[in-house]
Amino acid sequence: MALIILAHPNFEKSFANSAIIAVLKNSNLELEIRNIHDLYPDYNIDAIAEQEALLRHQTIVFQYPIYWYNMPAILKQWFDVVFDYQFAYGSKGDKLKNKNFLPSFTVGAPENEYHTLGDHHFRVYEFCKNLEQTAYYAQMNYINPIYFHGTSLAAGYTADEVREKAEAHARKLVAKLTELG
Repeated sequence: MALIILAHPNFEKSFANSAIIAVLKNSNLELEIRNIHDLYPDYNIDAIAEQEALLRHQTIVFQYPIYWYNMPAILKQWFDVVFDYQFAYGSKGDKLKNKNFLPSFTVGAPENEYHTLGDHHFRVYEFCKNLEQTAYYAQMNYINPIYFHGTSLAAGYTADEVREKAEAHARKLVAKLTELG
């Protein structure tokens, strides 16, 4: 049903993303989860294997933590290698046409810091324009991201608070995946 591209550079120590993946695994959804950091710790991504995985699914979820207002480096590398000319774009690059593109991510800082007068000056959606354009360029159906704030233990959140919010996030993600069929 859905492909989860998990891009967390330190998944074993993650409270939020690990809780999200645990809920997904325990759902009744048919999922393929590809932890690209485990698969490619050297960043030497196998484009053919990843493209074959994309072709098997109608909905692709990109699960990751926000790093410096963007995706982790391995996910950027994954896009650079996998969304190749004549596969994702170009005169014959329609292999992803009409597939669903769903970002799902976690944000360390609190929501009140993501506005004009906040520490980060922009709303989170403004940091997603590159994702949206990537989906459109590959002729995919961009689905508005599912995300939540407040995952940083350094910012004072407890592991239990983060897990609770992550599980709520995962339930939203399961509902969206069920809706998309």
